[in-house]
Amino acid sequence: MRKWLPGLALLSVVSLFLGTYVGSVSLSPSDVTAGIAYGIKSTLSAFFPGISPGEKPRYFVIIWELRLPRVLLAYLVGTALASAGVASQALFRNPLADPYIIGVSAGAGIGAALGAIYAPQHMGGLALASALLSVFIVYTVSKVDGRVPVDTLLLAGIAYGFLAGAVTWYLIISQGERAHVTWMWLMGTFNGSSWRDVGEMFIVALLGVGFLVWKWRELNLILLGEESIALGLDLHLYRKLFIVAIALLTAFAVSTAGIIGFIGLVSPHIMRLLLGPNHRELTPASALFGGTLLVVADLLARILARPAELPVGIITALMGAPFFLYLLMKHKRGELYS
Repeated sequence: MRKWLPGLALLSVVSLFLGTYVGSVSLSPSDVTAGIAYGIKSTLSAFFPGISPGEKPRYFVIIWELRLPRVLLAYLVGTALASAGVASQALFRNPLADPYIIGVSAGAGIGAALGAIYAPQHMGGLALASALLSVFIVYTVSKVDGRVPVDTLLLAGIAYGFLAGAVTWYLIISQGERAHVTWMWLMGTFNGSSWRDVGEMFIVALLGVGFLVWKWRELNLILLGEESIALGLDLHLYRKLFIVAIALLTAFAVSTAGIIGFIGLVSPHIMRLLLGPNHRELTPASALFGGTLLVVADLLARILARPAELPVGIITALMGAPFFLYLLMKHKRGELYS
């Protein structure tokens, strides 16, 4: 077992417990464990009648129906965004690439907003289609002689992000009285999360993150660019596959929780500093740490302005924007790979 895995797993469990424990209603640790245990037994009893859940504990609804789905969804969205960030940095061979910074999240927001207004049942599919289109546009505009330089990628991503944001805001404002609710979603929120949301995001994260973890060798090779062809990599095929994986993870994260930035930038860089650039360790470690980061960010969003609740996107921006500026300065000094 790799040495880092138990530490990150423990950190994940602690963050999930704290996210369930802390809130406007004061609970004890025993309340949390009793509520989760009863919920698990109740679920299993539907399939195994011999299992008796016992007496329903107090605060069960708060723990099982409100807080636990929320923190689990935040964790899954964090793993998805962090994994998409790792793949983006490898695909573009750019240490500053991230679905939020290069405009993919904003592009997915257009499809998600269209779905929310006109076709809620197709919200995820529309977000995926617009995310794929966003990756294609930004990649095509940024490409110079087969490479994607940092400056052109950032400029193209920022410009496209502004354009996509303007379209999304127009769609939101056109809703009239419902605009406030959609605005909260757009800035990132896990309020109102359900077990159905958790189930859908779990499947997407399992497929997308699982694929990236499985293809760690190809992520290592794709960093070599055209040289990887000589080592037997079908570069064009894997570029397309990684683009689909990035778009899938980003689109469903956006359609589920809104536009949440910088998780895909901060988590991979911290793990790269600790574990090195090998994607065998980097990808799964970034996914676990990204989930923890977003659970902590959502917890801060709930408690910093009580009784009001901040959009979680504000918290991640406050954490990630200074970190991005720090990385940009390091790149300027030639201390990051390009």
